[in-house]
Amino acid sequence: MTPEAQPHPEVTAVSAGAQPRISLTRRLIAGVWLSQLFLALALLGLGVLLTRRQLLAAFDTDLHSRAMAVAALVRYSESRPHKLKFDPTLLPPSRPRRLPNFYFVFKSGENHLGRKIIAAYWPQVVPPVMNGKRYMNLRLFEHNYRVIMLRRLPVLDKEAHLPHPLPRLTVYYAAPLSPLVAQVENFALYIAVPSGLLLLLAAGLTVWGIRRGLGPLRGLAHEAAAISDRNWSFHPAPAAVATAELAPLIAALEAMLERLHGSFLRQKQFLSDAAHELKTPVTILKTTLQSLLQKPREAEEYRLGMEQSLEDLDRLQALLERMLNLARVEQLSAAAAPRPAPAQLKATCAAAVARIAGWAATRGIQITQDYAEDFQVAASADDLEQLWFNLLENAVKYSPEGGSIRIALQSPRAGWVRVSVEDSGPGIAAPDLERIFDRFYRSEPSRDRQTGGFGLGLAIARGIAEAAGGKIYARNRPSGGACLMVELPLS
Repeated sequence: MTPEAQPHPEVTAVSAGAQPRISLTRRLIAGVWLSQLFLALALLGLGVLLTRRQLLAAFDTDLHSRAMAVAALVRYSESRPHKLKFDPTLLPPSRPRRLPNFYFVFKSGENHLGRKIIAAYWPQVVPPVMNGKRYMNLRLFEHNYRVIMLRRLPVLDKEAHLPHPLPRLTVYYAAPLSPLVAQVENFALYIAVPSGLLLLLAAGLTVWGIRRGLGPLRGLAHEAAAISDRNWSFHPAPAAVATAELAPLIAALEAMLERLHGSFLRQKQFLSDAAHELKTPVTILKTTLQSLLQKPREAEEYRLGMEQSLEDLDRLQALLERMLNLARVEQLSAAAAPRPAPAQLKATCAAAVARIAGWAATRGIQITQDYAEDFQVAASADDLEQLWFNLLENAVKYSPEGGSIRIALQSPRAGWVRVSVEDSGPGIAAPDLERIFDRFYRSEPSRDRQTGGFGLGLAIARGIAEAAGGKIYARNRPSGGACLMVELPLS
């Protein structure tokens, strides 16, 4: 499918059985709206609670005034003996008028259960038991009432020659709570309606703000969707670049694209180089066989031609084996496979030296081993041996006859080990110090095809080092020659 024919990520249907998509916009809107709703309800509840307390305090003050007014209607009779009497004609009117107020008055110290009552307008003859409380809520005639009890009130009407001690009054007064409830409900309604309207307005502004705020992210997605193997340009919009929250994402995308582009170019270069390397032995082999078939030849000529063809096939086989080995170590580096058992570096280095010693001896090259101590690395012993062999092979290849090579182990810092291979060759040109580990790369003129290599040995060495969690690099020695170093983490 071409990039033009690919469906946009926002309109791609969710396949059957796939996990449903989650809308970040809806989550943000829902989160903000729920938080605003919670805040509005909390403020409404707090306002209603405080208003009810204030109104209840005012209601209690009015209830106290009404109870005192009832107590003021108790006076002595003018004729002797002076007796207490109650004048109900001056009672304050009930509020609301459709529900009556109740009162109950008796002398303090007397048993009001014995019906020695001064005045009573109560649903029951016996007033409620307050248990030392001044206020109490009651349910009377399917309505809520609030009762106040005032103790030891003096009789305000004073007549001459009254017997002492003067009596004290106890007054119960009950008024309905419906006015208070109505006021609280009205207040809640007056607050809830504007709050609801403001909440709807805030929700609309939230939707608009979030959608506008996520606009740079959508633009970033469009830019990323336009990237293909023919288009590696990534130009985020200025609004996305100016957004602080998107800066880490943009930087990560740019770094990822740079790595992917580099990997893509390396893969293309690898295919080109592999085709070129394979073409040479195949062309030579084909030419040799065609020359043998052009005319009848002697048996010796056929034998020599077949031997040459076998040599070309051996080179082709060696190239294919190295390519397969490179693919294996690069796959091992990319896979999240469990670490192998620790391997002893000294043993793997000694095994690699033993493998290369014969070739080095034919060229009169002396190999020196410097192992001050041994180290363990969590990597395959066979891969480590192949790594050191490739480094030694490179050193032998580019060292002059009668030269010297040194392989050494040391610990540059805690938790790490360094393996260095020094040769006495011409060294490495400065521009090639980083590129010699690329696949099929050879520097000219000292490292070309005349050495018989394919340009894969150091690439395989880098793949093994990176698969073990380490790194490989090269530098030139001040005294001449090259030094290839591998640093690995200790197990």
